[in-house]
Amino acid sequence: MTTVGLVVNLEKLMASPEVARLAREAVATLDERRVGVVINADSAAELGNADRGVPEDELAERADVLVVFGGDGTILRTARQAAARGTPILGVNLGAFGFLAEVGDADVRGALLRLLGGDYHLDERMMLRATVRRGGSAVREFLALNDIVVTKGSYARLLRLRTFVNGAHLATHLADGMIVASPTGSTAYSLSAGGPIVHPNVDVIVLTPICAHTLTARAVVMSAGDTVAVRVDPVGTPPPPPILTVDGQEGFSLASDDEVCVERSPDRTRLIRLGRGDFYTVLRTKLWWGER
Repeated sequence: MTTVGLVVNLEKLMASPEVARLAREAVATLDERRVGVVINADSAAELGNADRGVPEDELAERADVLVVFGGDGTILRTARQAAARGTPILGVNLGAFGFLAEVGDADVRGALLRLLGGDYHLDERMMLRATVRRGGSAVREFLALNDIVVTKGSYARLLRLRTFVNGAHLATHLADGMIVASPTGSTAYSLSAGGPIVHPNVDVIVLTPICAHTLTARAVVMSAGDTVAVRVDPVGTPPPPPILTVDGQEGFSLASDDEVCVERSPDRTRLIRLGRGDFYTVLRTKLWWGER
């Protein structure tokens, strides 16, 4: 391992001197071990290390490993940037939840020493690829670790959503939207909408309606080899504009005749694990399952 990239959430860095201390501790530890360090450019300047700054979307190309200082949102963004090159990610939790992060803020130096010593394993996570088709042609493509969501915009009105699996009509819902989730995303928005919890090592796709206007709507778990298509039929005058969101971070306005096709991506997110605990322990401790 010759170079480690640090992705430091700039907002958290500017809000807390402790974040700056942790990032500088990481740089010092890596320097001590004669390992190269690159940092996302905005945070590098804030830390007084502008000479090590690299545009964030280039870090995965410049580093063997990415260490992410932030919450789950920062890890999700980094995962989409790193997936094509397969660059492993070690998450340091600076957020309130930290379901994806492996390291607490008190363990940064020890975690880096274990990383450099090869004392870790890789947890590979399935990702989703979404293609927006308009008039039979692909107009945009997106990559997600958690979920692809088709939902309404600012209007408090329902969408009519037609869902197809491998070309076969599955169901039509009047609903606020539809979540297409990966196993990792099963504990995110899909869970809040009543979807099932799926172990991240089980490659499946989860389809979860959002606030469907029916007594019979249920989430559906399907094979990771299936292709899901969601179409929005116009309802009302004017019809509410649908929006596609990616991991809750990227947005794309859909036209009324667009079709959103979601399938398993050939790219995978590689998360570094140091033995924090198995999925079920994390599930219980982070979600307080059965304890509240």
